[in-house]
Amino acid sequence: MHGRFRLFLTTAVAALVCLTGLTVAAEAEGVTVRVKDIAYFQGDRINQLTGLGLVVGLAGTGDGSGTQANVQMIANMLQRFGLTLSPNELRTRNVAAVMVTAELPPFAREGDTIDVTVSSFGDAKSLEGGVLLMTPLRGADGQVYAVAQGPVSIGGFNVSGGGSRVQKNHATVGRVPNGATIEVEIFSPLTNGNYLDLILKNPDFTTAARIVDSINAHFDAEIARAVDKSTVELMIPEAYQHDPIAFIARLESVEVTPDATAKVVINERTGTIVMGQNVRISTVAVAHGSLSVSIGRTYEVSQPWPESQGTTQVIPQTEIQASEEEAKMMVLPAGSNVNDVVKVLNAIGATPRDIIAILQAVRAAGALHGELVII
Repeated sequence: MHGRFRLFLTTAVAALVCLTGLTVAAEAEGVTVRVKDIAYFQGDRINQLTGLGLVVGLAGTGDGSGTQANVQMIANMLQRFGLTLSPNELRTRNVAAVMVTAELPPFAREGDTIDVTVSSFGDAKSLEGGVLLMTPLRGADGQVYAVAQGPVSIGGFNVSGGGSRVQKNHATVGRVPNGATIEVEIFSPLTNGNYLDLILKNPDFTTAARIVDSINAHFDAEIARAVDKSTVELMIPEAYQHDPIAFIARLESVEVTPDATAKVVINERTGTIVMGQNVRISTVAVAHGSLSVSIGRTYEVSQPWPESQGTTQVIPQTEIQASEEEAKMMVLPAGSNVNDVVKVLNAIGATPRDIIAILQAVRAAGALHGELVII
């Protein structure tokens, strides 16, 4: 019998930070986008709705008798229909208790329909083929804003039998397209008198200042001012005070070049690295090498002499071999940008996980000028 185990250790070292203080000025290439793509107007927002409901018509894939919430909900529903039964008398394998969630869009009107998501919170195996019963959907204030009902679509299946199981997609979460009808409208004023507030999706002082400059130049008037890094206050011109929607439409089409912070985002679980174009690196030398350690184990059998009192013994033998590739040294000059970093790291044959270790070491050495975010 023979077993072999192999262990790979990867080392990445970053050091030799230059103390000369050299800097290289570089203007980051910007992308021009519309105002509507990076900001929204105060009042133009969604609201979350939730409700607790029942999905019926399941083919024995609903909640078991151990789910007391399901049993009690069914008993309460039957009582509203004039039928009183003890929860102990109910069998609920064709019914599942679910949480129903939806998003109420801005400016939705009474009678409009929205999609809802249905999620089992009991031990149901599948919601396939089920129908959601009438479920009130409430906002954060406890008021009912919509009512949901309809057939549940899961876009998959869950089949089991004979100890085998086949599943496609997530069978305990589904959707009811256009399944909720809005009963109460939410009034969200866009304007405050003759003023509008524009909210940045990614707050930034530089971007806010650029939006102000672009809007004032577009309308050839001082109608915009930055309140803070996330809010730009707009004064509606006199020509648009009776038609603010036309003013908003013109504002949304104004083009701006947003600024971006220097940031490196790392996902160690998947080996994903995203680097912003504004990331800069000081002069630093990077050494990269690969250490491979192979550990093997063999087994030898020791037989006793004939007619002896000994027993057969299995003696393990361990073999260890280690090899290390020659380290490659590359130098990143001061002011290197993302393209330079990628070219150098690819040149030394670094894998994504090697690059993660190298970037962390460069940051620890103080040569990475940007925010390092690990998710």
